[in-house]
Amino acid sequence: MAARLKRCVVRRRDGPEQHGVAASCLRELRDKACGVLAIDKAREPITLVLAEDGTIVDDEDYFLCLPSNTKFVALAKDEKWSSKSLDSGTSWLSESVDEVDSAAEKWKQLARQLKDDLSNIILMSEEDLQVLIDVPRSDLAEELAQSDTKIQVLQDTLQQVLDRREEERQSRQLLQLYLEALKTEDSILSKVAEPEAAPRKEMDVVDTGTSSTDTSATTALSDQVLAALKEKPAPELCLDSQDLELVLKEDAAALASALGWDKQKAGALQEACDQELSKRLKQVQTLHSLRSTSKGKKTLPWGDWPSAKRKK
Repeated sequence: MAARLKRCVVRRRDGPEQHGVAASCLRELRDKACGVLAIDKAREPITLVLAEDGTIVDDEDYFLCLPSNTKFVALAKDEKWSSKSLDSGTSWLSESVDEVDSAAEKWKQLARQLKDDLSNIILMSEEDLQVLIDVPRSDLAEELAQSDTKIQVLQDTLQQVLDRREEERQSRQLLQLYLEALKTEDSILSKVAEPEAAPRKEMDVVDTGTSSTDTSATTALSDQVLAALKEKPAPELCLDSQDLELVLKEDAAALASALGWDKQKAGALQEACDQELSKRLKQVQTLHSLRSTSKGKKTLPWGDWPSAKRKK
């Protein structure tokens, strides 16, 4: 019977490049590490140590007890493991672990919000909705203590909320294009109607931007939120309610400076955020009202979540 392969991650002492290999024993892992890391034969035999703390792994039983995806550092002859390398060559270890842990912690935190009150779906950002949609159904079911069937209904609901925001964004973009087309047509007609004999002066093009403004203005908004406000169409649709509140609290002049816009455009953005936040809060209040007048439960029953129907 063939030995079971164990997935491992190997790298050199001073290099950030890592490689995944599968080995059934310690000797096989050493051989494969030498191959993928291009270690010269003259520098063998290599020593494998745990990347986390430099523990030497030279015992077969100990190797077999290690979990899959254990990270190793391959030390060539005369090389020694040093904790100082954690600040340079092994920075990818902490970064990758932090990223994984952060992502796992994020979806669990969002799941707990839904466990407390399903109406929190309305207040979430598009990014948060997508995070919960991408979580494996079995993991989400375990976290929320619900059946796979109900989790499927929940994720379908999340996708519908996301789709509705995208549909609303596209509708707004089409309306904006239509209004701009009307404005351009009116401008052309007005120029045609002007008497040709009437002397005209060249009109300066009005730059509505704020190229001379200081874009380093201090705001309470994160770089991610500022990027969304500046680059995304209808950005109020992609932010969560907490970020919408932060945008509303900003001084219009400071917000305009941070975004490189004029004050009027920044004010229009805040107005749009205010309308979106008010709409979401009204939806939550409506759900809470329906909940309290039905069975008086503290949380909206999972089976009663109106996800399959869209309001017209």
